[in-house]
Amino acid sequence: MPQNACPMPDTSHATALVIFDCDGVLVDSERVSHLVLQAMLAEHGVSIGFDEAVARFMGSSMPHTLSVVQQMTGVPPEVFLPDFRKRTFEAFGADLEPVPGVPAVLGALEARARPYCVASNGPREKMELTLGRTGLLPRFVPGRLFSADDVARPKPEPDLFLHAAARLGAPPAGCIVVEDTPTGVRAARAAGMRVFGYAAMTPVSRLQEAGAHATFDVMAALPALLGL
Repeated sequence: MPQNACPMPDTSHATALVIFDCDGVLVDSERVSHLVLQAMLAEHGVSIGFDEAVARFMGSSMPHTLSVVQQMTGVPPEVFLPDFRKRTFEAFGADLEPVPGVPAVLGALEARARPYCVASNGPREKMELTLGRTGLLPRFVPGRLFSADDVARPKPEPDLFLHAAARLGAPPAGCIVVEDTPTGVRAARAAGMRVFGYAAMTPVSRLQEAGAHATFDVMAALPALLGL
């Protein structure tokens, strides 16, 4: 078995829909946004390492992130958020690429006529920016772009994944979710979907503990997991 994919999942069920997370799975935005967040926390007197910032915030919804930031710094969301968005979006403009291998994966899905979409805990505005900057946005619209803005309860609740599946007419049991955080893995499992954990920034053990059916650490391994 290749070292970058373990274990092989049960692919006996027909795949009706592949659902991708956005940040860290399609676009290399997690690294950029967490560097900005780490720097801003330091400016407000809270010094944490990059790995700790990732562990605390990766996969969280924006309201949860802002709540934790307020607890750590005393800075209210209405003060912190505008500056964070401005600086993050500026950083995206200067330093943002698709996750290596993603265009090839999407091309393989299209060649097999396999439907896919994106469902992210991030706001729609951020997804449109990051997917647009990386040239991926045209592959997800119309009707294949879902965000936490669309549901009352974001991940780790199953609502977002169930909403995406319902809108695209796919039964949950026929969906495969590609996630890079324990939060997303738990949401997919709660939705009754199979989930493959992309272990680029999150340790494999954490994704497995959250319930990932398979893990991989390079996008080149994903087509085989998807049966392409």
